[in-house]
Amino acid sequence: MCGIIGVVSPSPASRRVVEGLHRLEYRGYDSAGIAALSGGELLLAKGIGCIDDVCPGGEAVTLENSVAIGHTRWATHGGVTRANAHPHTDASNTIAVVHNGIIENYAQLRADLVRAGVEFRSETDSEVIPHLLRRTLNSGVASLEDAVRFVAGLLEGSFSFLAISAAEPGTMVGIRKDNPLVVGLGEECFFLSSDSLAFCSSASHMILPSNGEVVVVTQQGVRITDAHGQEVWHEKLKVDATWSETSKDGHPHYMLKEILEQPRALLQTLYQDEMYFMQMAIELLRARSVVFTACGTSRHASLIGRLLFSKVAGKMSDVVMGSEYEYFVDSADKHTVIIAVSQSGETADVLDGVRAAKGSGAKILAVVNRPSCLLADESDYVINLNCGAEIGVAATKSFLSQVSVFYMLAHAMANELPGAMWALQDASAHLDNLLTSVNGSLERLMHRFVGKNHMYFIGRGMNFPLAMEGALKMKEISYVHAEGMPAGELKHGSIALIEEGTPVVAICPEDEAYDATVANCMEAKSRGAYVIGISDVRNPVFDTWVPIPQVPKLQYPMLAVVPLQLMAYYMAVLRGCDPDRPRNLAKSVTVR
Repeated sequence: MCGIIGVVSPSPASRRVVEGLHRLEYRGYDSAGIAALSGGELLLAKGIGCIDDVCPGGEAVTLENSVAIGHTRWATHGGVTRANAHPHTDASNTIAVVHNGIIENYAQLRADLVRAGVEFRSETDSEVIPHLLRRTLNSGVASLEDAVRFVAGLLEGSFSFLAISAAEPGTMVGIRKDNPLVVGLGEECFFLSSDSLAFCSSASHMILPSNGEVVVVTQQGVRITDAHGQEVWHEKLKVDATWSETSKDGHPHYMLKEILEQPRALLQTLYQDEMYFMQMAIELLRARSVVFTACGTSRHASLIGRLLFSKVAGKMSDVVMGSEYEYFVDSADKHTVIIAVSQSGETADVLDGVRAAKGSGAKILAVVNRPSCLLADESDYVINLNCGAEIGVAATKSFLSQVSVFYMLAHAMANELPGAMWALQDASAHLDNLLTSVNGSLERLMHRFVGKNHMYFIGRGMNFPLAMEGALKMKEISYVHAEGMPAGELKHGSIALIEEGTPVVAICPEDEAYDATVANCMEAKSRGAYVIGISDVRNPVFDTWVPIPQVPKLQYPMLAVVPLQLMAYYMAVLRGCDPDRPRNLAKSVTVR
């Protein structure tokens, strides 16, 4: 969940580390820190908050140094304190480490070190690494590279970490196991990071090391060796320069910018290889069992995908949330296709399920926004969303792109792909008009409910997953308790919570579920609910009508999600919350 970056550069490496940490803050912003080697001394700066809190105005990063590492944290082991912030050091403060992942056997390792007289300064699992490195070097291991290789063999779990040592002032060493680590190659500087986004404006090429490989970076270049110390070769991949643009373009928040980018994101998603989609369609039609596995917003998109597969192609499929899939993997075999959906391609729960399903012979189709990611590496087929960098923690345009991909796959199975792609171009134009028409009115509407602490979202059919998505957005960025449910289920318990003025958002376009949903709105209104209807037709039951364009019924989810996103955004802003940095959350969930 955390972000790590290391730089070897003739110019102050710590300055480049700080720049990279700004780009990695989507991975966590509980605390941050940097460590640099300067004049044979290890210098450290870390604290609670983001990197600007630790180094305000770029202070403490102008030192003369050629090697530096940095970290931005999402807390797992230990609270949000300065002591728990990375980098962590050994007792002599000559070795520094930044770590992403989970060390599952840390308690045993820590106990062994404590018995040997080591005093720990933090509650984290990560701190065992620098102490183990020091013990290994003291035992006679010749180099930091060899020590990293040996210590990694002691660790259980999924991790990547970087290490520097005052005894080897020109060297940085990194290793990965089931967690991302990317090498960046610039003209005069080299990078190691969790994500190429951290260096995409400064490096032209990248390398993706394999599990267990050790990366040694010096001013002379990059050397990668396997678990036995044998040098290995990797293809140099071109860095996608389009990901280097991470400005807000004058918008107050990334989330708003990304909501407004959705018409363009949809068109970018259409840049797909039609023959490849038809190949995927054949695989899906041949499969005896098709299972989506995803988490959060990606799971909601998958639920819509399941309905699209059924309605368009008559293909039955199932959706299992990533954290639960391991309990269903017994039914996976060579006749199964797993559609693994993850914006980042790093979601640990999804990856665990994919690995288990592969072991049973299943084929894996990854739907990701980053082609160079762990999930893509472990899949048989990959579809890229192409919607561009999404920095806001709350997923917006990636949801739309995922639904669009499933729309295309469903129509490919029905041999109707070209027509579907033309239809999505029309949907992009409708999205553009919708954003223009509802943006201001939804901000005014949220003023009415800014003091409310409970909201309900209802819908039927394809609108039910949208109700869950609307509720998720509302609670994750505005901290309003929100529930999304099938409209027909409201009366089976939750209606007992409806009081006078309780906002109920009904996703209610004029499709086959319209009449039944309107009836459920009436039931809620009779108990005092204030009904907000998102629909292409006005109905007297709506206290407020949020109009959306009339489109073919299978496209309604792509339009109706926009008001839900904007309502959550404006509620967050009006309640004084930062929608880009919701508390306790990070965009890439790399821990189970």
